[in-house]
Amino acid sequence: MNTRKIRVLVVDDSAVVRQTLSDVLQSDPAIEVIATAGDPFVAADRIAEQIPDVITLDIEMPRMDGLTFLKKLMSQHPIPVVICSSLAEEGAQSTIKALEYGAVDIVTKPRLGTRQFLEDSRVALCEAVKAAAAARVRTLTPSHTVEPKLTADAILSPATHAMAETTEKVVVIGASTGGTEALKTVLESLPADTPGIVIVQHMPELFTRAFANRLDGLCNITVKEAETNDTVIRGRALIAPGNHHLLLKRSGARYFVEVKDGPLVCRHRPSVDVLFRSAARYAGQNAVGIILTGMGDDGARGMLEMKQAGARTIAQDEATCVVFGMPKEAIKLNGVDKVLPLSSVAGALLSLAR
Repeated sequence: MNTRKIRVLVVDDSAVVRQTLSDVLQSDPAIEVIATAGDPFVAADRIAEQIPDVITLDIEMPRMDGLTFLKKLMSQHPIPVVICSSLAEEGAQSTIKALEYGAVDIVTKPRLGTRQFLEDSRVALCEAVKAAAAARVRTLTPSHTVEPKLTADAILSPATHAMAETTEKVVVIGASTGGTEALKTVLESLPADTPGIVIVQHMPELFTRAFANRLDGLCNITVKEAETNDTVIRGRALIAPGNHHLLLKRSGARYFVEVKDGPLVCRHRPSVDVLFRSAARYAGQNAVGIILTGMGDDGARGMLEMKQAGARTIAQDEATCVVFGMPKEAIKLNGVDKVLPLSSVAGALLSLAR
């Protein structure tokens, strides 16, 4: 059995942060920090000496910013990168850009706080590094923009026939490592009248809003960060806010969402299992469940519950996943009806939701 540790290079301009990240990572017996670097030029020298399995990278640094370094790295020597960013809303947009440039994941820098906060961020950081080590590194994909969504729909309230009957379909999607780009691929392909979608993407607080806004500018449907009592309607996707669970609920014929605090479930908050189990309970056979690329088993049991409740379920196939963890576990539990390449997911979603 191969027990070689995951070798990590930590790149951050703060010596204190480099030390903290090193300590946190090396508290996990599967991880070894082989070097640290205060800026991308030093990082390039370290990579020349010994190639790491994973790099943790800060975005804002002197001499060369993290995004520029990431672009160069991905074009010349692709290595899985986890962006380790401070919790700042203004920096969230550039962090989302980093995912487009090929970074595998985002985590927030551990700050001094309660013991529980430190433990949660330790779990998140170590999980992200392990997932990155198993990830297939992607090259850049060009994105397109659509015309601004200012149609008469902006003034008129949505058609009410969907609310009057309870056969209206609801789509729930779960994703983790590699999921930001996978979600972009699926959502960009959907028409404006697609059934309502509720999404859990493992991502830190504040970044989910920037991610939702970014998708909103690229898609025909509207995309927003979910708030409690948001109605699930055609032509709209709701994304779980980072650090909060998201549940699907129903009142009469109306589906809506609830944002909740609570413990980590399957090592995550938001958890795909929490969303999927609520869909099994409140939508049953009116639900379509989709599990995309990601490390671990979050969502597998919830997807099985959905299938047992009569929902239709789809998993992304191994060939197109960045990490074939979550789909594989759901397939193993026999919770999946169809296993499809990413390019076929949007079409299958639409036909199952008819």
